[in-house]
Amino acid sequence: MEYVILVNENDEVIGEMEKQEVHEKGLLHRAFSIFIFNKDQELLIQQRAKAKYHSPLKWTNACCSHPRKGETYFEAAHRRLQEELGFDCELSEKFHFIYKADVGGGLTEHELDRVFVGEYNGNINPAPLEVESVRWIARDELKKEMELCPENFTEWFKIIFDKYESNIR
Repeated sequence: MEYVILVNENDEVIGEMEKQEVHEKGLLHRAFSIFIFNKDQELLIQQRAKAKYHSPLKWTNACCSHPRKGETYFEAAHRRLQEELGFDCELSEKFHFIYKADVGGGLTEHELDRVFVGEYNGNINPAPLEVESVRWIARDELKKEMELCPENFTEWFKIIFDKYESNIR
């Protein structure tokens, strides 16, 4: 079983709970999201594996997950890049915010999300149980796709991408 860290709005730990139960109850917990760009400023996006328990086959940012007990956000981000995509790179935290989104099937993401950004130009080796496929895309092209077919993207990615665009520009 995988556990996530429950927090209050000030990111103070108030407990931990099994991940599925947290998503069923919609409780606030720690999370991180990673945006990876290449030298051409294209964004790496992944299509979630079809075996995922929610949002299967939807496109999302390069990597996102939850820190484990005793693990910093940075440690967790680097761990998950390796586990999901088979690489690591330098990351910098850009901002954090709290969001809540219905992800279907009676599940809710309610996260205090720290957003990291990195650059990578090497080989990508996605883990098949996590990632169906990956691709690089220009931000303007991504915006158009998200407007035309929002159902193809995860709920949190639509929120985070909008926050990223408004915080970075």
